[in-house]
Amino acid sequence: MRDMVITIFAFVFLFLTTALGAACVWLFKDKISDGVSALIFGFSSGVMLAALIWSLLLPSIRQSSVFSAATGLMLGGGFLIALDKATDKDRGAALGGQKLSRLFWAMTLHNIPEGLAVGFAFGAAYALQTTAAYAAALGVALGIGIQNIPEGAALALPAKEAFKNRKKAFALSAASGATEPFFAVVGFFLAAWLRFLQPWFLSFAAGAMLFVVACDLIPDSKLESRPLLGGAGVIVGFALMMILDVAVG
Repeated sequence: MRDMVITIFAFVFLFLTTALGAACVWLFKDKISDGVSALIFGFSSGVMLAALIWSLLLPSIRQSSVFSAATGLMLGGGFLIALDKATDKDRGAALGGQKLSRLFWAMTLHNIPEGLAVGFAFGAAYALQTTAAYAAALGVALGIGIQNIPEGAALALPAKEAFKNRKKAFALSAASGATEPFFAVVGFFLAAWLRFLQPWFLSFAAGAMLFVVACDLIPDSKLESRPLLGGAGVIVGFALMMILDVAVG
């Protein structure tokens, strides 16, 4: 019973940390200046670049090969291109426009392999029934949860710019994080069958995120009135996420 409570808490923790990052929208007034806007988009770019390298691509390469990771990367980018073409402007407007729609889907896809990773860890711990296995699984959940905080902010802040509404921005970012506990449950019950697909999930999500960073976030951070702030935001976001990925990953 205790082990199941720990497992459920860890799965819910994944969602709560994303929601905590999304809650940063309440720190800003209704109007965000051009300078802060450039920093926000740059920060989001840096967070996503570091996450796709350390949390997605490098683990994918370690678990499979660089060629498999490169294939998954291109498939993920191609998927988002196809999704963008299939989504007209009217449907994209429901998520604050096509750019924000792409960002939402990229972050949601990124959360799938992370949720599976936690589920796999707790599935293995349940099978082994050892304290060390559960401690290791909790470490995985803690590391991913801490990384979720800046990731939640990376989606929520651009969403606030698009919606001009903090509640909608918070809800959208929190919704992207809801996929993690769901796929953690999937990973828990299907660990023996899905584990071999994990490298593909990782690189696929990395490709989707890379497409969004290159096409949307970095261009949006280069405002004419504040040409350097966007670059500074990229560096700060990348450095922060790199530290978190290496320290707790």
